[in-house]
Amino acid sequence: MNDQYQALYQSFRWLVPTQFNIADACCHRWASSSPDARRIAIYYEDESGNREVWTYARLAEAVNQLANGLVKMGVGRGDRVGVVLGQRPETVVAHMAIYTVGGVVLPLSTLFGPEALETRLRDSETRVAIVDHASSANLLAVSDNCPNLQQIIGIGFADERVLPWRSLLARQPSEFKAIPTRSSDPAILLYTSGTTGAPKGALLPHSVLIGNLPGFVASQDWFPKPADVFWSPADWAWTGGMMDALLPTLYFGHPIVGTRGRFSVERAFELLERYQVTNTFLFPTALKMMMKAVPEPRNRYQLALRSIMSAGESVGETVFEWCQSALGVTPNEMFGQTEMNYVVGNSQKRWPARPGSMGRPYPGHQVAVLNDDGQPVAAGETGEIAVNRLDIHGYPDPVMFLGYWRNEAATQAKFKGDWCLTGDLATLDADGYLWYAGRADDVFKSSGYRIGPGEIESCLIGHPAVANAAVVPKPDAERGALVKAYVVLTPEFAHRDRADVIENLQEHVRERLAPYEYPKEIEFVDELPMTTTGKIQRRVLRLREEERARAAAPAPVAAAGPVATAPVATTTATTTATVTVDTAHGGPEKQPET
Repeated sequence: MNDQYQALYQSFRWLVPTQFNIADACCHRWASSSPDARRIAIYYEDESGNREVWTYARLAEAVNQLANGLVKMGVGRGDRVGVVLGQRPETVVAHMAIYTVGGVVLPLSTLFGPEALETRLRDSETRVAIVDHASSANLLAVSDNCPNLQQIIGIGFADERVLPWRSLLARQPSEFKAIPTRSSDPAILLYTSGTTGAPKGALLPHSVLIGNLPGFVASQDWFPKPADVFWSPADWAWTGGMMDALLPTLYFGHPIVGTRGRFSVERAFELLERYQVTNTFLFPTALKMMMKAVPEPRNRYQLALRSIMSAGESVGETVFEWCQSALGVTPNEMFGQTEMNYVVGNSQKRWPARPGSMGRPYPGHQVAVLNDDGQPVAAGETGEIAVNRLDIHGYPDPVMFLGYWRNEAATQAKFKGDWCLTGDLATLDADGYLWYAGRADDVFKSSGYRIGPGEIESCLIGHPAVANAAVVPKPDAERGALVKAYVVLTPEFAHRDRADVIENLQEHVRERLAPYEYPKEIEFVDELPMTTTGKIQRRVLRLREEERARAAAPAPVAAAGPVATAPVATTTATTTATVTVDTAHGGPEKQPET
C-alpha cells in the first residue's frame, strides 16, 4: 500500500481556539441547527432490551435543564461534579451540563466500591454527585464522610437523601446561556486506573478533546463517513470510553450506541448487527473472548464493521490475523494514557498496520523512546515512551494534561524537561514503529536476560487452550526470577490433563520465542485480576509471588544441586474486578479527505 505517513505527520498543524467548550462542540452546535438537531446522538439499550433513541435536540434540551438545576445548587466554574453512571443517556446529559456551566466532571465507575468512591470524592472535594440505582448504596454509605458533598441527584431510585433526576429537570427551563470557557480551562478530573499504584487525579482541559481527534480519526480509518455508527463496551467513566469513543463520536455529530450490563460475546455481536455498527473500540481481552467463542462470526451475523481500534494491551499476531480473516477488518492498535491519550497508533488506510506494533506517533504529537539519561535510544533498543509538551513545529500539544490534582510533586516527577514520561517501555524500529515491551515495573530479569511479559502472553494466547494469560517473575535464588505464567483455560481444555496442557504450552512458547522466555511454571486460574479498564494487573500477581517466596523462606534449604523447575499445576480463583468490556469549534487544521 501507499505509505502516506510522513506527509501527513510533517504537514499537520494544530488549530486550538482560545475559547472552546466540549459541550458546545459535542452537543449545542448540532442542536442549534435545524437539520442537525434531528441527527441521532444516542442509541440506548438496557439489560432488559428496552431501547431509546436520542436526537441532538433532545439531548440539548435535557442538558440545559440540568445546567439550570446545577447553577441553582451553586455549581459554578471549576466546581467538581461526580458522575457515577454507566453507559446511559443521562451520563451524556450530565457531562454536557457540567461542561456547560463551566464545571469539572469527575467520572466514577459503577464498579467502584465504597472505599474507592470515598477516596475520590473526598480528595476532589466534589460538591454534587449524580448516581443511579446501580451504585446508590455504595455512594450513600460514604456520603456522610465527604464533607464537601452537598447534594446527590438520583436516577431510578428513591431515598430521602437524594434529589430525583426527573423532578429536578421537570422544574427547570429548557434554555440556558452557557458559561464561556477557555480551551485551557479544566474540564475533567480523571483518576488513573491504579495499574501500578495508588490512583492520582489527572486534570484535563477542554482542549484535550481536540488533542485526541487526529488519533481517533486515523485509528478509525478516517472517521467519519456518512453512515458511521460507533459502539464500544469501554466504560464512559474512563479515558477509553470518553476520549476513544463517546466524545469524539459526538464531536463529529454521529450516533453512539450505549448499553448497560456486563460484556458478553453474544450480546456484543448482536449489538454490532442490530445497530449496523461501523466503528468500534474493543480491548484485546474482548477480542480474545470473541475469537475463542465465535471463530467465524460472519457465518452467524450480518455485520457492517469497517474499523476496529484496540488498546490497553497488545493485540498479538493471533488476534490480529483473526480480525483480518474472520471480521474482514485490520485492527489499528493505539497507545495512550490518562494524562495524554491517543498519541501513538496505526492507521491501516494511510500507513501499514504491523501486527503487534503500537504504531507510529499520530500527527500532532512528538513522541520518543528515551534511555535512563533522557536521550533517544537507537533503533532496536528498549527505552521509556515519552511525549513532548510541544509538537514538532514547537507549538503546545493540546492532548497534554494540566497536572495532578493537588499533587505538584507527582506532576514534576512525571516530566523530564518537556518530556512527559509514560512509565511504559518500547523499542523503536527503523521505520518509526513502536513495539511495546511492558510497563517499566513489569519488565524483569531472569538469568541476566531482560524479559517483557507482552510477547510471551501473546504467544500463549495463540494456543487454542488459552483464553487469557499473564506473565510475571517468580523469585528464584539462582536465576533471580523464573518466568511464570498465569493461564485461564478455554472451556474445551478446562478438563484435560493439566500436566499435558502445561507441557504443550511450554513447548508452544519454546518453539516460537527465545529459549529463556518460555514459562518455567504455569498456574491455572479461573480469571485474572483486572483494572476496571480491562488491563491485567500484573502487579497483583507479582506481589502474590513475592509473598509466597517470603512465606517459603524459613523452610529448610535443600542440598546443593540443580534448582527444580518442574511446573506446578494448580487451579486458583483469582479475585478480580468485573470488566465492562464511548473552525470555531476547534480541531485539526487539516482534515484528510475521506
